[in-house]
Amino acid sequence: MIELSDINAYYGESHILHGVSLSVQNGEIVCLLGRNGAGKTTTILTIMGYLKPRKGAVRYNGRDISGLPTHAIARMGIGLVPQERGIFPSLTVRENLTVFARGGVKDTKTPWTLARVYGLFPRLKERESNLGFQLSGGEQQMLSIARALMLNPALLLLDEPSEGLAPTIVDEIVQILEGLKKEGLAVLLVEQNLRVALAVADRNHVLNKGEICFSGTSSELKDNDFVLRTYLSV
Repeated sequence: MIELSDINAYYGESHILHGVSLSVQNGEIVCLLGRNGAGKTTTILTIMGYLKPRKGAVRYNGRDISGLPTHAIARMGIGLVPQERGIFPSLTVRENLTVFARGGVKDTKTPWTLARVYGLFPRLKERESNLGFQLSGGEQQMLSIARALMLNPALLLLDEPSEGLAPTIVDEIVQILEGLKKEGLAVLLVEQNLRVALAVADRNHVLNKGEICFSGTSSELKDNDFVLRTYLSV
């Protein structure tokens, strides 16, 4: 599905990612963990083409997409849920969803329609006539995820979807991710919430200063006191 090989990415002359390599397969949730400034969001931006790696390659279904424009990458079947959510505050919930709707890519078995999204997020159905700025933080996060699904992606990138949300809403996000995984969607999840990562991820990578310092399953991460204390401040 998606494979990053020896990615080195920069902001200007600041070297942010140092040889990052990871992959995500169909029906798999891979989590990228680390403190603020570790390079997690930079990894997402590099995949989406906002940054072009100076070394290494990003391959999607075997094709090198490094440096392609962001809109072309999105049309290939990669959906992004950005950290800042990025919904349109002056559009209704329904308008936020329909403006992004498109047909599924070849890997999409059952396309995401407005009715199907409302089935997954009944709260959005209840608020479909409300403007984006009238939603709570949790509802805005749900809308951001639902909007990405309306692109009918085969791969979903989520940048800290639990940030700033109440525990009950975080639990809903976890259930949604588990459901998407069962449907075969590939997910790369950026998180600082260790509880979320351990609950949903098949594999985890811990970033520190732009380098992967740990890779393993959730059970392996949970049992690694050194990594938890040193890189995740647990």
